[in-house]
Amino acid sequence: MNSFEIIKTVRLTEKGTRQGERFNQYTVVADCRANKTQIRLAVQELFKVKVVKVNTLNVHGKFRRQRTTQAGQAPDWKKAIVTLKEGDKIVLT
Repeated sequence: MNSFEIIKTVRLTEKGTRQGERFNQYTVVADCRANKTQIRLAVQELFKVKVVKVNTLNVHGKFRRQRTTQAGQAPDWKKAIVTLKEGDKIVLT
């Protein structure tokens, strides 16, 4: 897998913004098959920053029902919280 397949997107949330300001941590959506080492290398390559630590967790998709009696399910995904070296920053616009 290349870096663009491993890192799908960066999550922009209120909590994530506070984490970025206080702890220099950013939340990314990663491929479910990627491990911490692959995520670390992909973030360093794509954003040109130094990664200190990577925490990952698998998020199960919520059950959804839209205008029908049968419930569907949102897809499962992997969340990675990436801590960067002091002074490094990911610019999100």
